[in-house]
Amino acid sequence: MKRNLQLLLKTCVCAACALSSLARASLPPPSPAQAQAAAAKKAEAAAKAAKDKEELVATMDAITARWRARAAGQGLHTNPPVPVAAATAEVKGPKPGPVSAANKPGTPPPGSDVKKKP
Repeated sequence: MKRNLQLLLKTCVCAACALSSLARASLPPPSPAQAQAAAAKKAEAAAKAAKDKEELVATMDAITARWRARAAGQGLHTNPPVPVAAATAEVKGPKPGPVSAANKPGTPPPGSDVKKKP
């Protein structure tokens, strides 16, 4: 019984080693035809995304114009429209760094009796 268990354990270890070596094996680089097909597919997806974005902006503008016309007819105050290009601009700010206990939001500052690190 003990010998069978040892044999099973050795078999499992060998199988795990074989699987790990297969997992580490890298795939061959794509052929030129595959790379060209992938680039064409990527360009097609980008063109479709741009077309969808244009359609979305056009629909949003039509809804906004309809709402503003109806609001003006009812005597409601409307703010000037916000340009869509400015609203979709990428917002860049400081990159968040690692958060320590000292600067975690909602954490009080350390007391006066706490030693300061050099």
